[in-house]
Amino acid sequence: MTKRLLALLFALLPLAASAAGDVKLQASNVNIGDRASLQRGAALYMNYCAGCHSLEFQRFSRMAEDLGLTEEQVMTWLNFTERKFGETMTIAMDKGDGEAWFGKAPPDLSLVARAKLGGPDWVYTFLKSFYIDETRPAGWNNTVLANASMPNVLWELQGIQRAVYGQNKDGSSHVERFELTTAGRMTPQQFDQAARDISAFLAYVAEPAALKRQSLGVWVLLFLSLFTFLAWLLKAEYWRDVH
Repeated sequence: MTKRLLALLFALLPLAASAAGDVKLQASNVNIGDRASLQRGAALYMNYCAGCHSLEFQRFSRMAEDLGLTEEQVMTWLNFTERKFGETMTIAMDKGDGEAWFGKAPPDLSLVARAKLGGPDWVYTFLKSFYIDETRPAGWNNTVLANASMPNVLWELQGIQRAVYGQNKDGSSHVERFELTTAGRMTPQQFDQAARDISAFLAYVAEPAALKRQSLGVWVLLFLSLFTFLAWLLKAEYWRDVH
């Protein structure tokens, strides 16, 4: 338990350190109670993100149970490693290779939706904020996480966008907006939904118990309402003859 707690703390530290910033986040409006959205987000994540970013605090079996998926569906369509159904969602990439290719090993994203200020909104805005930047090694940059080493792995879906710069009062420039120069396979509205689905999935992974807590919350509120009504009836009965 101590080793797992230490691992959790070390996973949070690098994420929390880079969480602050002046970027205006867009509202993701995620709903982790939307199982279809979580399923789509899982498929997108495992196909586009899981090649580099592990989810070491989540198990394939737990994801299947929570998202209403069968073992066959998970192992056929969502598991591209040699990991077993009951094992955690690590990746095939070697950490040393990640450092050599990107300059820094891609971080585990199990807790990113909790560690970043803004939570799912940070993830959502980050996914939508990649733009072409020929000065960067990978050819991409991001307004939410400036000078990130990673490329835009979703560019085929989103398309290619370039930054349109505005002038600051001190003479420096800032990214004012994006201009889509090459269309992707998705419309902007469809890509917004895809980014929302991935954000919802990562919000779920960061706190799987939230799903059960939400469903139990309804019954707790109903019980409290019924208990309050019965208590009121009991009080009225006891005090009926007291004047």
